[in-house]
Amino acid sequence: MTSNNTELPALPRHVAIIMDGNGRWAEARGRPRIDGHRAGAKAVQGTVEAAAECGVEVLTLYSFSTENWSRPQAEVTALMTLFESYMTSERDRLMEQGIRYRRLGQREGLPAAVLDRSDRLEADTAPGSSMTLQIAINYGSRQEITNAARRLALDVAMGRLNPDEISEDSLSERLLTANVPDPDLVIRTGGEARLSNFLLWQSSYAELVVQNELWPDFDAEALHRALHEYEQRPRRLGGTTSS
Repeated sequence: MTSNNTELPALPRHVAIIMDGNGRWAEARGRPRIDGHRAGAKAVQGTVEAAAECGVEVLTLYSFSTENWSRPQAEVTALMTLFESYMTSERDRLMEQGIRYRRLGQREGLPAAVLDRSDRLEADTAPGSSMTLQIAINYGSRQEITNAARRLALDVAMGRLNPDEISEDSLSERLLTANVPDPDLVIRTGGEARLSNFLLWQSSYAELVVQNELWPDFDAEALHRALHEYEQRPRRLGGTTSS
């Protein structure tokens, strides 16, 4: 017999994806890594549309981490150009589909052109209500949590918050994702089974689905498989089962 705190989940409200495998996809074809990133951008387009059609409320895509700055400069520069291109080319599509875009990550370090395009896209798509698309660029979860802790400390120092009032909720409210639900499902492509400093606080009780497809090969069918696997899992949220 299963306890009452275990139930099959409905469709996840928030799906987060660690898009892994662009470089391996290109190398397997004897092509430069940037070709893998370009192919990955096409996979983003299809995945956004498929998630919106499925009724997902929030889709977060891990695109560029704070650790990715250590990659070769030519690759980083090409990626920043690709971000600019995506934000320009997808503007009309996102607006037509009522999808609200948000950038997730630190502003410091990003090229001015990327920030400008990102800010414009965020403003232009703000009225969208069908789905929220968060693209994590220059994002690192440990830094995000550290910054939230600093804000808590400052509020205490300024007398705006009593230390006894610090709670999980008060820290969550100071994260970059404060206005969206936590991920229900985290998908990682490329066969690796780790979170890689992505939404560590928010994903505490998320279901993790690892798929072997490299990100450029991810499509609507792969998303549907992950959603189906999620639907088969009882979500205990820290509880236990009993026989």
